[in-house]
Amino acid sequence: MSQTAVSPAAAPDRVAPPTGRAALGLLVLLGSLTAIGPLSLDTYLPALPEMTRDLATSQAQIQLSLTTCLIGVAFGQLVTGPLSDRWGRRRPVLIGVGAYALISVFCALAPSAEALAVARFFQGFAGGMGTVVARAVVRDLYAGRAAAKYFSRLVLIFGLAPMVAPALGSLVLGIGGWRSIFLSLTGIGVVLAAAAAWRLPETLPAARRNTGGPAATARAGHALLTDRVYLGYALTQGLAFAALFGYLSGSSFVLQDVFGLSVGTFSLVFGVNALAFVAVGQLNARLLDRYDPRPLLVGGLGISLLAGLALVTGALLDALPVVVVALVVFLGSLGMVMPNGTALALDRHANRAGTAAALLGGIQAVVAAGAAPLVGIGGEGSALPMAVVVTGAAAGSLLVVLTLARRR
Repeated sequence: MSQTAVSPAAAPDRVAPPTGRAALGLLVLLGSLTAIGPLSLDTYLPALPEMTRDLATSQAQIQLSLTTCLIGVAFGQLVTGPLSDRWGRRRPVLIGVGAYALISVFCALAPSAEALAVARFFQGFAGGMGTVVARAVVRDLYAGRAAAKYFSRLVLIFGLAPMVAPALGSLVLGIGGWRSIFLSLTGIGVVLAAAAAWRLPETLPAARRNTGGPAATARAGHALLTDRVYLGYALTQGLAFAALFGYLSGSSFVLQDVFGLSVGTFSLVFGVNALAFVAVGQLNARLLDRYDPRPLLVGGLGISLLAGLALVTGALLDALPVVVVALVVFLGSLGMVMPNGTALALDRHANRAGTAAALLGGIQAVVAAGAAPLVGIGGEGSALPMAVVVTGAAAGSLLVVLTLARRR
């Protein structure tokens, strides 16, 4: 595995990484594009109980809108990644974030839980277009440890979304109800579209683009699907994200309905968890100066599993302090898992970064999409279904990285 950033001098067909203010601006923009997913998922979490009552439906039916959003994210990435290898990186981002703003309006106008679930699919599709290209841009500019460190820095921006989103959702919910939350997402989409048009550089020169049409895309997909180690890291990320999604889909019901926390207190706990994610992500960037990404990934997954077991214990004992502490540790461990796993997967396929990022994100979203229904089917009135889903996914992720993603 390469351990250095891409050298423009050694590869004249590559774009040099930006420096100074341009580098900071790109970091913020790419972090914001990858944060579309958390914003779409987390902003309306405080409103889930109200939406259940307002739309006269069940908890599981409302949670379905989380699942359809993730499936949309998966399809958006799978379609857009290969296209970005052909068209370049800018055009798909501009189309995606513009469509995201428009579709968020339809989410706000949804008359039923079923209509909302459909609208959320298309919202996720549009958001996934920006997310997958942001990952490909990082791989265009960096490799190896340098890429892992950059993904860790993105966590600083990406991780702000879970901290800000529930608080924003709670504020907007108190002012205008749950529909106004989606109107606020419309405004965010408009701002991101303008920022991408202004600040996003084209990082894939014409000389490196895929000009072979669908046949070349199919060959690239075949190369990825037959790479055991790449698939191992992709499944590792998918299962880790499923554990995260089990928490996202169940936490508002568990903390508010089961343990009786107010909307404001729930948002505070959610923010502390996101802060742990950000803090460990920045620690991971420092640790990469001394260690390779793989041992850090394995260590982070081990901590995730231990936190999951503690979460099950807290659920069985009906002990709120144990549940809260276990969630903080779990979210913190993901700050080490996500950047290292992403860098390790993408590092193997630099010449097809868009397609590799698409398949990675697609697998991640599809695997995670099953978490919300499992939490809902497990029953209401207990923290145990969420705890079991989180722990099972964390265990599966660790098992996959130690077997399928292990180099011979």
